[in-house]
Amino acid sequence: MSTTDAVAFWDGVYAGRPAATDPRPNVLLAEIVSGLPRGDALDLGCGDGGDALWLAGQGWRVTAVDISAVAVERLAGLAGARGLGDLVTAESYDLHKSFPPGEFDLISAQYLHTSFDLDRATVLRAAAHVLRPGGRLLVVDHGSTAPWSWNQDPGVRYPSPREIAAGIDLDPSQWLVERADVPRRIATGPDGRTAEVTDHVLLIRRAIGADHAGHLAS
Repeated sequence: MSTTDAVAFWDGVYAGRPAATDPRPNVLLAEIVSGLPRGDALDLGCGDGGDALWLAGQGWRVTAVDISAVAVERLAGLAGARGLGDLVTAESYDLHKSFPPGEFDLISAQYLHTSFDLDRATVLRAAAHVLRPGGRLLVVDHGSTAPWSWNQDPGVRYPSPREIAAGIDLDPSQWLVERADVPRRIATGPDGRTAEVTDHVLLIRRAIGADHAGHLAS
């Protein structure tokens, strides 16, 4: 499927529902990131913007990207209305084509799933390589299908965190897996329904002594 199809689909998803006025951060992002020192963060697939707004509210400088211009424009408006415009840069970006420029202390990929062409392993590998030494890549994926998910394919398979890490194929002496687990929680969907869901959590930290080419500095 073409990029045009993907843009039209995701613009339709966001335009087809009321704009979120108080989007909440993903639970696992808030849990894991709360204790980290603030710096520059990249939010891949920012959606309604709950994560980006929460990070900025915690003092992070956030670059938030999404393929949907509708989602990005709404996030920019919310950031400005909350006085966070100086901390949030919202941009429409197609990760299938290229990766956002810059270096980051945190890169968050929360439920970065799509039925369109996207080589996730390449995207996540690119993310790992633009982490500053000591920076972290947090990948949270669906491990089950919620009743409100856009993808209700009964045959869908969710790779484990260790499988995702293997697919990214990073040098383990330069990038360290700090967490790879499968927690369960009760989640609330956009329509107010609740259900038990499974998440796949992968947290990777770039070694302190690594240079920007992925090698240990001498």
